[in-house]
Amino acid sequence: MSARDGHDKHDPLAALNLPYAVQVQALKRLGAIAQASTAAELFRAADLAEGFGLGLETVKALKSGSQEGLYLAFEHAA
Repeated sequence: MSARDGHDKHDPLAALNLPYAVQVQALKRLGAIAQASTAAELFRAADLAEGFGLGLETVKALKSGSQEGLYLAFEHAA
């Protein structure tokens, strides 16, 4: 079962049409943000998510709308 099968209603990234490998890693970053139990853990998880987004932006892996949507998803989760 893929990350997209039946989970679109709960997946904040579903509308972004991300490549599968990017979506899997982005969901891991969102999960780390959601599971943070201290402010330090939250800041670290949010920083890692931002770095992931910056890496994708640097190599121009996503269209600009998807890139912005990814940053917004991370920001809203944090």
